[in-house]
Order: sequence, then structure tokens, then C-alpha cells
Amino acid sequence: MSNKLWDNNRAQLRALLKKLREDDPHVNQTELAKMLGRPQSYISKYENGERKLDYVEITEICKALNVSMQRFNKLYEESIQ
Repeated sequence: MSNKLWDNNRAQLRALLKKLREDDPHVNQTELAKMLGRPQSYISKYENGERKLDYVEITEICKALNVSMQRFNKLYEESIQ
């Protein structure tokens, strides 16, 4: 199992989080950062692979985007197949 930021599964995770954000035309990086109480650079860094996310952070992002963890997990599983 790889622990690299750039491995395929992590790339798919980042792409999915970015897609979910972009699915709402009113939520850009700055807006999502405000919703999370974080700087815009936090969003930019995890979207481009400079920063890893833990499970709690992913759940916070999903909650802010109104995406259930069940839906997120399903989409992620589909993306890595």
C-alpha cells in the first residue's frame, strides 16, 4: 500500500472533493473555506495534493457541501474502480 500524496487513490479522492465543490456553482474555494472556518489556502492545498486530509476533515467538508458520508463513500468507491 502506497503512502504517497500522488498515488491514484489519493488523486481520485482529491478530484472527487473538488468535483463535489464545483457541483454547486455558488461554492468556490473561498466560500467553502468560509463555511469551514479555514483559510482559502486550506482548500487549495488539499485539492492540489500539497496537504493530506484525515477522516474528520473529510466529514466536515462533506457536511459543508451537504453530501452524506454514505453518498461520498459510494462515489469514492466508484472512482477508484
